[in-house]
Amino acid sequence: MSEVRRPAISLRRIAAMILRYWYVLISSWPRMLELLYWPALQIITWGFIQNYVSQNAGFFARAGGTLVGAVILWDILFRGQLGFSISFLEEMWARNLANLMMSPLKPIEFLLALMAMSLVRLAIGIIPMTLLAMVFFGFNFYAIGLPLIAFFCNLIFTSWSVGIFVSGLVLRFGLGVESIVWTLMFGMMPLACVYYPVTVLPHWLQFVAWALPPTYVFEGMRALLMQHVFRAELMADALAINVVLIAASFSVFLMLLRSAREHGSLIQTGE
Repeated sequence: MSEVRRPAISLRRIAAMILRYWYVLISSWPRMLELLYWPALQIITWGFIQNYVSQNAGFFARAGGTLVGAVILWDILFRGQLGFSISFLEEMWARNLANLMMSPLKPIEFLLALMAMSLVRLAIGIIPMTLLAMVFFGFNFYAIGLPLIAFFCNLIFTSWSVGIFVSGLVLRFGLGVESIVWTLMFGMMPLACVYYPVTVLPHWLQFVAWALPPTYVFEGMRALLMQHVFRAELMADALAINVVLIAASFSVFLMLLRSAREHGSLIQTGE
């Protein structure tokens, strides 16, 4: 009898993991409140700062909501990575990761479920954030139109790449390196030129900035809002770098997973 071939990726297993994370999320009101609280605080704080600056400086008066737009795009990048990593860390905190790795669940299915859950967590925080930007500051984030899709996709791809990489590090070295989940993205923030153009950086540091996909997105956002020009070449360059980053992060995660199995790190998930 011929052997029955199983599909390379099981959508049922991925859906089961997403459902598990969804139940964990909605079962805790502090988790839901946190997803809403920080984006709302960000947009209100920075929005009022922009109002103050725009009333006292001609340049920012012409910026057309650049600061508020940068805050929203940065939150997409940061929350996308955090949503991915928190779902992963919850398995570590519950000491359930070894059980998952011994189940039929494949690493790629596990990562795809985490990606889907990061979108769910992101939507819970970002949608109210954009509505607050409309109500308080008259900034319609969705009026950006089709370029918004390019901005969002490039930022979420970068956030997943970072999320996969840091999850692999925590998987291999335990919760002792848990802080990297929060610190790595903030370390990228000055180089990604979130609130200022690349030309502000020293010349030698600009080469580093252009190696990061978010830099292209924030430069593209400023060009669109201030010059009303959509620079498609920036989005294409960002996508090309993201493809490399995602492939590399997958490879590193699988390598670290293999190392964790060899060293018994899956069982000892403490610090």
